[in-house]
Amino acid sequence: MSAMNEASGSHRIDDVIALFDGLFGAVHRTRLVSGGDEPLYRPAAHGDGHHQVIFTRDYFASALHEISHWCIAGERRRQLEDYGYWYCPDGRDGNMQQAFENAEVAPQALELLFSRACRRRFHVSVDNLGDMAVDRHAFGARVEARAERYRREGLPRRGEAFRAALEAFYRHGASRDDAITEGRERLARGAAASCIA
Repeated sequence: MSAMNEASGSHRIDDVIALFDGLFGAVHRTRLVSGGDEPLYRPAAHGDGHHQVIFTRDYFASALHEISHWCIAGERRRQLEDYGYWYCPDGRDGNMQQAFENAEVAPQALELLFSRACRRRFHVSVDNLGDMAVDRHAFGARVEARAERYRREGLPRRGEAFRAALEAFYRHGASRDDAITEGRERLARGAAASCIA
């Protein structure tokens, strides 16, 4: 394994951006963008532009989380800003928190698998800093169970391609180009399988 990829300080945001853009920039006209004050998905304004998956500042975990949302979103959702989802800031009541957690189980499960693929610790996010008590442990168990279901039944096609690229780069020491090639091969196999089914 490459010493750079194995080192504790090896999780550079430039690598994640290069892997994502290399996999999806041309095929899906989508780029990963660092530096947002808040995460946001912005569809291309014109047919010749790129959609943007914008993550918070240069936070590695934020990038993986926003990529997870993008990998799950279907074609119609990817035409809408922030996939057309609502977002309620901190201070949610019990019902709103439950709705938030229900919407977050699948993307956080995918983020968990991405984190493991690149040897990073995953932290479940309940994303509510209000006065209401939140059962982080119970939500974490739901995320783990959903990740296990992904492992058994398969990840979304784009999610599997990105996970494979991360694993090739961070676990097997592949170059960026080779990791992107691995991801593209998974993407192509997934497309072929969906055509056969």
